[in-house]
Amino acid sequence: MDYSVPGAVINGEIHAQLTGETKKKEAGNQTLDRDHWNNKLEYVLSVAGEIIGLGNVWRFPYLCYKNGGGAFFIPYLIFLFTCGIPVFFLETALGQYTSQGGITSWRRLCPLFEGIGYASQVIVVLLNFYYIIVLAWALFYLFSSFTIDLPWGSCDHEWNTENCVEFQKNASLNVTLENATSPVIEFWERRVLNISDGIEHLGTVRWELSLCLLLAWIICYFCIWKGVKSTGKVVYFTATFPYLMLIVLLIRGVSLPGASKGILFYLYPDLTRLSDPQDKLPHVKIPVPAELLYQPFVLRRYLKGD
Repeated sequence: MDYSVPGAVINGEIHAQLTGETKKKEAGNQTLDRDHWNNKLEYVLSVAGEIIGLGNVWRFPYLCYKNGGGAFFIPYLIFLFTCGIPVFFLETALGQYTSQGGITSWRRLCPLFEGIGYASQVIVVLLNFYYIIVLAWALFYLFSSFTIDLPWGSCDHEWNTENCVEFQKNASLNVTLENATSPVIEFWERRVLNISDGIEHLGTVRWELSLCLLLAWIICYFCIWKGVKSTGKVVYFTATFPYLMLIVLLIRGVSLPGASKGILFYLYPDLTRLSDPQDKLPHVKIPVPAELLYQPFVLRRYLKGD
């Protein structure tokens, strides 16, 4: 009997059923065909674009200042070489080796590790919601900057309070007001966020931020809607532009009055902070010029005496 003929009986079972089950198993073991980068440069740029983020211009400098200046680089470099770089190589190597997604790549290595893939996807979803909100804020700031007089440059707007002080225009001002705020802080808290008195006061929908959020989602969609074919072209801008902006911010930062004091603060670190892992500032008042008080974080710490 020809057992390859569909419908042939083998020990009371139809051969077609066995053939169908075999095909299903083979199909489940096959690797899906995925698009690839057009060249190595697109892949390198996509990876380089992941390195630059809010932490480079916002979080990292703040943590350095809070934890003794240059002394912060010691624990940072330790965790960079023991955790950051190994995990980075694990992620890139695992994806290239299996040519699978974040969940199926772990499943192929060990079915027991599939939960790691699901956990990572949950983290990615949460981070996407977090970053898209930040992008909406950035777009709001961008659109607000298309004016001759910047809305965060003065205290003459409807959202400003009587505690608003223009430190840049009053360089010789002696900061003694306990509740003094800058136009930058009030623009952020009262214009952008419109912070309420408590979580029980939800407030109304901000149509400006809603439109900025919608625009951010649309931009992200068109960046990835064709997979690596569209992403590979987008990274030529998204991966190089942040580095250009970092250079601009560096030049601007070192040219500000009092920048030398900040540089010396990093070059002569407070090594005693290494023995104090608590999340607090040392009770040391650093001389801060009025121009630097324009920065929200520095202003808050200065007024609090931290």
